[in-house]
Amino acid sequence: MAEFEKIEAPTKGSKINFANGSPQVPDNPIIPFIRGDGTGIDIWPATQKVIDRAILKAYGDDRHIEWFKIYAGDEACDLYGTYQYLPNDTIEAIRQYGVAIKGPLTTPVGGGIRSLNVALRQIFDLYSCVRPCRYYPGTPSPHKNPENLDVIVYRENTEDIYVGIEWEASDPLCKNLITYLNDEIIPSSKTIKNRKIPVNAGIGIKPVSKHGSQRHIRKAIQHALKLNGNKRHVTLVHKGNIMKFTEGSFRDWGYELATSEFRNDCITERESWILDNIKKSPKISIEENARKIEPGFESLTAEKKELICQEVKEVIQSIEGSHGNDKWRKLVMVDDRIADSIFQQIQTRPEEYSILATLNLNGDYISDAAAAIVGGLGMAPGANIGDKAAIFEATHGTAPKHAGLDRINPGSVILSGVMMLEFLGWQEAGDLITNGLSQAISDKKVTYDLARLMQPSIDPLSCSGFANAVIERF
Repeated sequence: MAEFEKIEAPTKGSKINFANGSPQVPDNPIIPFIRGDGTGIDIWPATQKVIDRAILKAYGDDRHIEWFKIYAGDEACDLYGTYQYLPNDTIEAIRQYGVAIKGPLTTPVGGGIRSLNVALRQIFDLYSCVRPCRYYPGTPSPHKNPENLDVIVYRENTEDIYVGIEWEASDPLCKNLITYLNDEIIPSSKTIKNRKIPVNAGIGIKPVSKHGSQRHIRKAIQHALKLNGNKRHVTLVHKGNIMKFTEGSFRDWGYELATSEFRNDCITERESWILDNIKKSPKISIEENARKIEPGFESLTAEKKELICQEVKEVIQSIEGSHGNDKWRKLVMVDDRIADSIFQQIQTRPEEYSILATLNLNGDYISDAAAAIVGGLGMAPGANIGDKAAIFEATHGTAPKHAGLDRINPGSVILSGVMMLEFLGWQEAGDLITNGLSQAISDKKVTYDLARLMQPSIDPLSCSGFANAVIERF
């Protein structure tokens, strides 16, 4: 057991351990919590009350959480000293107890500390950020049919440009790097030899690895396997049309994983087309099948036509017996879409998507856009999950001007608590909260952010009042 400098762990309760990436949960787990900055002072007490009451109602005295308060952000500086935004006590508590939940944390824009959220993800190798975006009836939305969107964004957490390997333009190291790239690296490359980096540019590096991509996509596929019907669908989201060796590789490594490690559980979109063509026309030729799956087949070179035909042959030889005759329809569908296209698709054809597996930057944008469709970040939960730890969190900011007024919407942290309960295997308690929150919104028992958008206008509940309304509707 680690010794702490300024905090004291509960004397009751047990640790959560991880085995092969899965939590081994006792009936009385010790779970650290970070209240959060700004409105965390309001939304955490409301959330804790809802979680505790749901556990009590679902399991009586058989299960309960021993809460362990730890510190980060401005509150940590108050206790540990100036600039101690993420003290060692907090890191060791999360490392020791495995699962934690937190409110929003302050991160200055520009200079100063980097994002505390990013730091926590990197320290504990929480490589998958999971952001469900679903609609709760009655929630005001700018969209006509927000109920059609029910997606889970799996955002890779530890790579891409968020790694933070960058230099400002005035840094001598940056200038030396640009000179080296312009004089040595770029001229020797076959694909970029005619390009130059401006000498006054800032430089950032975008690492994307096969290991990092596949362990993340593996989580997304494993999640899809737990779903039913047409929700068993994973879409690889990327900009591989532009960044071929980073984002394009993310897509390729995803398909490789699906067709090797998950061969008995997955079908790719192109494979499904080939098998469906055979089901509809059992005597279809290899070339005609290739023509149907490849737009512009007739305009391709003979060499490229042969590659498409070879693809059809290999699919037929390898999986027609195991996946054909519509057996593939019960499997997880894996396809891919360009990132900017997904921004359109989740608005115009949302019902076609279930799990979006993305790189870091794309997932940041897409998860916020999806949240806006179903009611905003106030209702958007989040989890950061690795093989040895998991942190559940609010996805919105600290909103300091609302702090201490008991008026902010606690929905994001409450629903993150639901994700935490599901992660622990305490589904019954999670379902109570989901049902209570959904019914409270349907009954127009909401905080000001939702109340002001409802027609006709209604009097809002306080933050704590909303928590009580959820509990009353378990």
